[in-house]
Amino acid sequence: MQADTLTVASLGCYPLPVMTAVTIQDTVGVEDILPLDPDWVVDQARAVLEDMPVQVFKIGLLGSVEIIAAIAEVVSDYPTIPLVLDPILASGRGDELASDEMMDALRELLLPQVTVLTPNSLEARQLSDDEDNEEESLQKLDLNLCAEKLLYMGCENVLITGTHENTAKVTNTLFSEKGILRSDEWERLAHSYHGSGCTLSSAVAALMAKGFSVDESVYKAQEYTWQTLKAGFRPGMGQYIPDRLYAPKKSNK
Repeated sequence: MQADTLTVASLGCYPLPVMTAVTIQDTVGVEDILPLDPDWVVDQARAVLEDMPVQVFKIGLLGSVEIIAAIAEVVSDYPTIPLVLDPILASGRGDELASDEMMDALRELLLPQVTVLTPNSLEARQLSDDEDNEEESLQKLDLNLCAEKLLYMGCENVLITGTHENTAKVTNTLFSEKGILRSDEWERLAHSYHGSGCTLSSAVAALMAKGFSVDESVYKAQEYTWQTLKAGFRPGMGQYIPDRLYAPKKSNK
Protein backbone atom coordinates (compact mmCIF):
# COMPACT_ATOMS: atom_id res chain seq x y z
CA MET A 1 0.00 0.00 0.00
CA GLN A 2 2.90 2.36 0.74
CA ALA A 3 4.29 1.64 -2.73
CA ASP A 4 0.94 2.38 -4.37
CA THR A 5 0.21 5.60 -2.51
CA LEU A 6 3.72 7.02 -2.91
CA THR A 7 3.72 6.23 -6.63
CA VAL A 8 0.28 7.67 -7.31
CA ALA A 9 0.96 10.82 -5.28
CA SER A 10 4.38 11.41 -6.83
CA LEU A 11 2.75 11.37 -10.28
CA GLY A 12 0.29 14.08 -9.32
CA CYS A 13 -2.81 12.03 -8.50
CA TYR A 14 -4.72 11.55 -5.26
CA PRO A 15 -4.71 7.94 -3.98
CA LEU A 16 -7.80 6.57 -2.23
CA PRO A 17 -6.54 3.31 -0.66
CA VAL A 18 -8.81 0.42 0.30
CA MET A 19 -7.13 -2.19 2.49
CA THR A 20 -7.71 -5.85 1.64
CA ALA A 21 -5.20 -7.49 3.98
CA VAL A 22 -2.60 -6.80 6.63
CA THR A 23 0.86 -8.31 6.19
CA ILE A 24 3.88 -9.01 8.34
CA GLN A 25 6.76 -8.22 6.01
CA ASP A 26 10.07 -6.46 5.60
CA THR A 27 12.57 -6.03 2.77
CA VAL A 28 13.55 -9.70 3.09
CA GLY A 29 10.12 -11.25 2.56
CA VAL A 30 6.51 -11.72 3.69
CA GLU A 31 6.13 -13.67 6.93
CA ASP A 32 2.33 -13.77 7.16
CA ILE A 33 -0.86 -12.28 5.77
CA LEU A 34 -4.20 -11.56 7.44
CA PRO A 35 -7.06 -11.01 4.96
CA LEU A 36 -9.71 -8.55 6.12
CA ASP A 37 -13.40 -9.37 6.34
CA PRO A 38 -14.80 -9.04 2.78
CA ASP A 39 -17.63 -6.83 4.10
CA TRP A 40 -15.04 -4.39 5.44
CA VAL A 41 -13.34 -4.28 2.05
CA VAL A 42 -16.66 -3.57 0.34
CA ASP A 43 -17.65 -0.93 2.90
CA GLN A 44 -14.33 0.89 2.47
CA ALA A 45 -14.74 0.95 -1.30
CA ARG A 46 -18.41 1.97 -1.25
CA ALA A 47 -17.70 4.81 1.19
CA VAL A 48 -15.09 6.30 -1.15
CA LEU A 49 -17.07 5.69 -4.34
CA GLU A 50 -20.21 7.31 -2.93
CA ASP A 51 -18.21 10.35 -1.80
CA MET A 52 -16.15 11.35 -4.84
CA PRO A 53 -15.45 10.51 -8.50
CA VAL A 54 -12.75 7.93 -9.22
CA GLN A 55 -10.79 7.85 -12.48
CA VAL A 56 -9.11 4.43 -12.34
CA PHE A 57 -9.22 1.31 -10.16
CA LYS A 58 -5.89 -0.32 -9.28
CA ILE A 59 -5.94 -3.75 -7.61
CA GLY A 60 -2.97 -5.48 -5.99
CA LEU A 61 -2.83 -7.94 -3.08
CA LEU A 62 -6.20 -9.65 -2.61
CA GLY A 63 -5.97 -12.08 0.30
CA SER A 64 -8.82 -14.54 -0.22
CA VAL A 65 -11.36 -15.94 -2.65
CA GLU A 66 -14.11 -14.11 -0.77
CA ILE A 67 -12.32 -10.77 -1.16
CA ILE A 68 -11.83 -11.38 -4.87
CA ALA A 69 -15.57 -12.03 -5.24
CA ALA A 70 -16.41 -8.92 -3.22
CA ILE A 71 -14.11 -6.67 -5.27
CA ALA A 72 -15.39 -8.13 -8.53
CA GLU A 73 -18.93 -7.23 -7.50
CA VAL A 74 -17.97 -3.66 -6.59
CA VAL A 75 -16.04 -2.89 -9.78
CA SER A 76 -18.76 -4.46 -11.93
CA ASP A 77 -21.01 -1.57 -10.86
CA TYR A 78 -18.56 0.85 -12.55
CA PRO A 79 -17.92 -0.66 -15.98
CA THR A 80 -16.71 2.64 -17.49
CA ILE A 81 -13.87 3.06 -14.97
CA PRO A 82 -10.62 1.45 -16.23
CA LEU A 83 -9.19 -1.31 -14.05
CA VAL A 84 -5.46 -2.02 -13.64
CA LEU A 85 -4.69 -5.35 -11.97
CA ASP A 86 -1.29 -6.34 -10.61
CA PRO A 87 -1.70 -10.09 -9.92
CA ILE A 88 0.47 -10.44 -6.82
CA LEU A 89 0.91 -14.21 -6.55
CA ALA A 90 4.16 -14.29 -4.57
CA SER A 91 6.61 -12.01 -2.80
CA GLY A 92 10.01 -11.19 -4.26
CA ARG A 93 11.48 -13.94 -2.07
CA GLY A 94 8.94 -16.42 -3.41
CA ASP A 95 6.50 -16.50 -0.49
CA GLU A 96 3.17 -17.73 -1.86
CA LEU A 97 0.43 -15.11 -1.59
CA ALA A 98 -2.29 -16.69 -3.74
CA SER A 99 -3.72 -20.21 -3.60
CA ASP A 100 -4.93 -22.22 -6.60
CA GLU A 101 -8.51 -21.38 -5.58
CA MET A 102 -7.67 -17.67 -5.58
CA MET A 103 -6.13 -17.90 -9.04
CA ASP A 104 -9.27 -19.65 -10.29
CA ALA A 105 -11.38 -16.83 -8.84
CA LEU A 106 -9.10 -14.24 -10.44
CA ARG A 107 -9.50 -15.88 -13.83
CA GLU A 108 -13.26 -16.21 -13.56
CA LEU A 109 -14.32 -13.02 -11.75
CA LEU A 110 -11.72 -10.29 -12.26
CA LEU A 111 -9.81 -10.90 -15.50
CA PRO A 112 -12.93 -10.33 -17.64
CA GLN A 113 -13.14 -6.82 -16.13
CA VAL A 114 -9.47 -5.85 -16.48
CA THR A 115 -8.29 -3.01 -18.72
CA VAL A 116 -4.57 -3.57 -18.11
CA LEU A 117 -3.09 -6.68 -16.47
CA THR A 118 0.55 -6.30 -15.35
CA PRO A 119 2.02 -9.74 -14.54
CA ASN A 120 5.70 -10.50 -14.51
CA SER A 121 6.67 -13.48 -16.66
CA LEU A 122 6.30 -15.95 -13.78
CA GLU A 123 2.81 -14.67 -12.94
CA ALA A 124 1.79 -14.66 -16.60
CA ARG A 125 2.71 -18.34 -16.90
CA GLN A 126 0.90 -19.24 -13.68
CA LEU A 127 -2.29 -17.34 -14.46
CA SER A 128 -2.54 -18.57 -18.03
CA ASP A 129 -1.81 -22.19 -17.13
CA ASP A 130 -5.11 -24.09 -17.16
CA GLU A 131 -3.46 -27.51 -17.33
CA ASP A 132 -1.77 -27.51 -13.91
CA ASN A 133 1.73 -28.02 -15.35
CA GLU A 134 4.67 -28.94 -13.16
CA GLU A 135 7.10 -26.11 -12.35
CA GLU A 136 9.67 -27.22 -14.94
CA SER A 137 7.06 -27.36 -17.71
CA LEU A 138 5.56 -24.06 -16.58
CA GLN A 139 8.86 -22.24 -17.10
CA LYS A 140 8.91 -23.36 -20.74
CA LEU A 141 5.53 -21.83 -21.64
CA ASP A 142 5.85 -19.25 -24.42
CA LEU A 143 4.97 -15.77 -23.15
CA ASN A 144 3.21 -14.82 -26.39
CA LEU A 145 0.91 -17.80 -25.92
CA CYS A 146 0.41 -16.88 -22.26
CA ALA A 147 -0.66 -13.38 -23.32
CA GLU A 148 -3.10 -14.82 -25.86
CA LYS A 149 -4.68 -16.99 -23.16
CA LEU A 150 -4.98 -14.07 -20.72
CA LEU A 151 -6.59 -11.93 -23.41
CA TYR A 152 -8.99 -14.78 -24.18
CA MET A 153 -9.93 -14.86 -20.49
CA GLY A 154 -11.19 -11.29 -20.87
CA CYS A 155 -8.33 -8.83 -20.29
CA GLU A 156 -8.25 -5.92 -22.73
CA ASN A 157 -4.46 -5.45 -22.46
CA VAL A 158 -1.66 -7.51 -20.90
CA LEU A 159 1.72 -6.01 -20.01
CA ILE A 160 4.18 -8.84 -19.32
CA THR A 161 7.40 -7.72 -17.66
CA GLY A 162 10.65 -9.59 -18.22
CA THR A 163 12.68 -9.00 -15.09
CA HIS A 164 12.65 -12.73 -14.24
CA GLU A 165 13.75 -13.82 -17.71
CA ASN A 166 17.37 -14.80 -18.42
CA THR A 167 18.08 -11.95 -20.84
CA ALA A 168 20.76 -9.26 -21.05
CA LYS A 169 18.14 -6.51 -21.02
CA VAL A 170 14.68 -6.44 -19.47
CA THR A 171 11.99 -6.62 -22.16
CA ASN A 172 8.43 -5.58 -21.29
CA THR A 173 5.73 -6.32 -23.85
CA LEU A 174 2.20 -4.92 -24.10
CA PHE A 175 -0.34 -7.18 -25.80
CA SER A 176 -3.92 -6.58 -26.91
CA GLU A 177 -6.35 -8.42 -29.18
CA LYS A 178 -4.60 -6.58 -32.05
CA GLY A 179 -1.30 -8.26 -31.16
CA ILE A 180 1.81 -6.63 -29.71
CA LEU A 181 1.16 -2.92 -29.13
CA ARG A 182 4.67 -2.16 -27.97
CA SER A 183 7.83 -3.88 -26.71
CA ASP A 184 10.37 -1.91 -24.69
CA GLU A 185 13.89 -2.82 -23.59
CA TRP A 186 15.46 -1.47 -20.41
CA GLU A 187 18.93 -1.76 -18.93
CA ARG A 188 19.00 -4.56 -16.37
CA LEU A 189 19.96 -3.07 -13.02
CA ALA A 190 22.17 -4.92 -10.57
CA HIS A 191 19.89 -5.23 -7.56
CA SER A 192 16.67 -6.97 -6.55
CA TYR A 193 13.84 -4.61 -5.62
CA HIS A 194 10.95 -4.72 -3.15
CA GLY A 195 7.75 -3.35 -4.70
CA SER A 196 8.85 -2.79 -8.29
CA GLY A 197 5.73 -4.44 -9.71
CA CYS A 198 3.47 -2.38 -7.44
CA THR A 199 5.28 0.76 -8.58
CA LEU A 200 4.81 -0.05 -12.27
CA SER A 201 1.13 -0.95 -12.05
CA SER A 202 0.30 2.06 -9.87
CA ALA A 203 2.16 4.31 -12.29
CA VAL A 204 0.14 2.91 -15.20
CA ALA A 205 -3.07 3.59 -13.27
CA ALA A 206 -2.03 7.13 -12.30
CA LEU A 207 -1.08 8.06 -15.85
CA MET A 208 -4.34 6.65 -17.22
CA ALA A 209 -6.16 8.73 -14.59
CA LYS A 210 -4.38 11.80 -15.98
CA GLY A 211 -5.80 11.07 -19.43
CA PHE A 212 -3.00 9.27 -21.23
CA SER A 213 -3.85 6.33 -23.48
CA VAL A 214 -3.00 2.79 -22.39
CA ASP A 215 -0.02 2.73 -24.76
CA GLU A 216 1.30 6.09 -23.52
CA SER A 217 0.65 5.22 -19.88
CA VAL A 218 2.52 1.92 -20.17
CA TYR A 219 5.61 3.54 -21.70
CA LYS A 220 5.70 6.50 -19.30
CA ALA A 221 5.11 4.17 -16.33
CA GLN A 222 8.04 1.98 -17.39
CA GLU A 223 10.29 5.02 -17.68
CA TYR A 224 9.20 6.30 -14.27
CA THR A 225 9.65 2.87 -12.65
CA TRP A 226 13.12 2.35 -14.15
CA GLN A 227 14.20 5.72 -12.78
CA THR A 228 12.87 4.84 -9.31
CA LEU A 229 14.84 1.59 -9.42
CA LYS A 230 18.01 3.31 -10.60
CA ALA A 231 17.66 5.74 -7.67
CA GLY A 232 16.78 2.89 -5.29
CA PHE A 233 18.30 2.43 -1.85
CA ARG A 234 18.76 -0.40 0.66
CA PRO A 235 17.47 0.61 4.10
CA GLY A 236 17.38 -2.92 5.53
CA MET A 237 18.97 -6.34 5.13
CA GLY A 238 16.95 -7.46 2.12
CA GLN A 239 15.96 -6.00 -1.22
CA TYR A 240 16.46 -2.46 -2.44
CA ILE A 241 13.52 -0.03 -2.31
CA PRO A 242 12.56 2.00 -5.40
CA ASP A 243 12.89 5.73 -4.69
CA ARG A 244 9.46 6.83 -5.87
CA LEU A 245 10.20 10.43 -4.90
CA TYR A 246 13.24 10.72 -7.15
CA ALA A 247 11.43 13.16 -9.47
CA PRO A 248 10.32 15.62 -6.74
CA LYS A 249 13.81 15.46 -5.22
CA LYS A 250 15.39 16.16 -8.59
CA SER A 251 13.09 19.13 -9.25
CA ASN A 252 13.89 20.61 -5.83
CA LYS A 253 17.65 20.69 -6.44
